[in-house]
Amino acid sequence: MDHFELVAPYTPTGDQPEAIAKLTEGVESGLKEQVLLGVTGSGKTFTMANV
Repeated sequence: MDHFELVAPYTPTGDQPEAIAKLTEGVESGLKEQVLLGVTGSGKTFTMANV
């Protein structure tokens, strides 16, 4: 799969935009492992879907 398009009625808020940017940067630079920490309901799954 070369392309994935997320369609959701939500937009990243709070710390999510920064987390998305940093995780994306890590993926693009070849990091094989990264950690995303957050409390229940903080949007970890949504954040990962945006990477």
